[in-house]
Amino acid sequence: MKLDDIKKLHQKKYRSQFGFYLVEGEHLVQELQRSSLMTQPITLYVTETWLQRGVTLDDRFEVITVSQKQMATLSDTKTPQGIIARVPLAVNQENSTATQGERCIYLHEIQDPGNLGTILRSLAWFGGFRLLLSPNSVDPFNSKAVRASMGAIFHVPVETEVTLDQLQAKFDRFAYLDLSGKPINHSTFPDYPCYLFGNEARGVPSEALQHTNADAFTINGSACIESLNLASAVGICAYQLSQSER
Repeated sequence: MKLDDIKKLHQKKYRSQFGFYLVEGEHLVQELQRSSLMTQPITLYVTETWLQRGVTLDDRFEVITVSQKQMATLSDTKTPQGIIARVPLAVNQENSTATQGERCIYLHEIQDPGNLGTILRSLAWFGGFRLLLSPNSVDPFNSKAVRASMGAIFHVPVETEVTLDQLQAKFDRFAYLDLSGKPINHSTFPDYPCYLFGNEARGVPSEALQHTNADAFTINGSACIESLNLASAVGICAYQLSQSER
C-alpha cells in the first residue's frame, strides 16, 4: 500500500475498503506480537531512530523504514513513537465462532472509544469473554479505541454489526442491568450465555427487552449518585462472573 493510503486507515470507510487497521506505539506492537493474531506477516512502519534502539521484533513482521516526516504524516498522535503496524482486519475476524464456555457481552450503540477500550481491558483481564457490538457502535478498530484497550483488542474476540434480531437468533436467554433487578451476586447471575449493556446515555432499548427473554440484575451501591459509568458496570459484572467459576 502507498503511504497516502496508509494514512487513510484512520477513517472507518477506508479500513473497511482496504481491510486493515493501524496499531501505533511500541507497547501496542509488543502486545500484538504476543497475541494469537500473528498468524500471517504484518507490516511495520518504523523510523531509523526507533530501529537504532535495538528492540527485538518478531520475524513475521515485514519492516518498512520511513522518515520522521513520513511517520508524522502516518501518525494521529502529537508525538509519534516511531512505530506503526498495519494489521489485517481478517486476523481479528478469524475467531467468529464462540468457544465452549465463552460468555458474550453485547454492547448496544456504545459511542465512546475510551469506554470501549476500557471494557476490552476488563474482558481480557478476566478472560473467557467475547464482545459483540451492535450497528451504530463506535468502531473497535478506531485508533482511539485501540489505544484505550492497551492491546486487549488482540486478546478478546470481537464481532461487529450484530443486530438485536441476530442476537436473539443466537441466544435464548439474556441478562441486563436495571435498578429493580436482583443483585449480581445472586446465584443465577452466571447462568446466562449473553449479557446486554446499552448506550452510555440511553441504556438497553426497552423495545428490545419486551421481545427478549431477558432478566434484570443490579449492582448494589450507596445510591448517592444516579448511575455507574458503562465501562465500570461491565468491569464489575465481568469480575462477578469470573468469581463464579472458582
